[in-house]
Amino acid sequence: MRKKQTLSMKAALVSLLMFLLLIGVWQLATLPAANVDATAGMTAEQIEYQKMLGKDPTQGQVKSSGFPTPAEMGATAWKHLSNPFYDNGPNDKGIAIQLAYSLVRVGLGFLLACVVAVPMGFVIGMSPLLHKAFDPFIQVLKPISPLAWMPLALYTIKDSSVSGIFVIFICSVWPMLLNTAFGVASVKREWLNVASTLEVKPLRRAFRVILPAAAPTILTGMRISMSIAWLVIVAAEMLVGGTGIGYFVWNEWNNLSLTNVIFAILVIGVVGMLLDQAFAGLQRKVTYVE
Repeated sequence: MRKKQTLSMKAALVSLLMFLLLIGVWQLATLPAANVDATAGMTAEQIEYQKMLGKDPTQGQVKSSGFPTPAEMGATAWKHLSNPFYDNGPNDKGIAIQLAYSLVRVGLGFLLACVVAVPMGFVIGMSPLLHKAFDPFIQVLKPISPLAWMPLALYTIKDSSVSGIFVIFICSVWPMLLNTAFGVASVKREWLNVASTLEVKPLRRAFRVILPAAAPTILTGMRISMSIAWLVIVAAEMLVGGTGIGYFVWNEWNNLSLTNVIFAILVIGVVGMLLDQAFAGLQRKVTYVE
């Protein structure tokens, strides 16, 4: 136990050093260059025109890469995090509101996938006949990109928000279905034979024997599905627009606000990590040691 804690502390220290190194490299890469002569290659008429526009090219100008510095990113992050719930209209909402829209869509699509995939995976895993019958359909539908379903969803459903939920459902169902079927089919025959010897009824056997044994594999499928769902919702919201963290990224890019785009990317990564860690915690709770 102590060795594990020491390893965790060392890993945290290495991570901190890597983070500081990254910030240092970022700061050096965004340092402004020396003053340059802005009038080089310009005619007298062009210089006069620039002065009429309120710009004086005869003054030394500092050349910048245009990429935000860590300090600018810190100021942007503070601005968003200090007031995350403001709502100034359709195209100007706080980061918490945008995240809430995305999380609701992901949650609804994911729950629908659970309702379909887990029972269906149980049936397929317990029946070799149904496994062989369903396998061609699963193998054809599984590789299709979720975003390829978006035009069809928009045409049939005619609602961008519901279409986004459908895309989350269609991308979440396959990992969950396959992992559930695999987990159910991999339950030890000895345990099933004992249940049969004790004349355990099928429903009770499913909940008391098969489900606990297959739970770690089912949670693995759910974890994979959630990661894919969070990945897909950002791209889907860029396409359909309106609200959500994906739309926020696209809208800020259209506004040429690179600091807001980078901040949103970091938020997407942090939220994705927290969702993954939540399912990892659930997976550890249902994992048993033989």
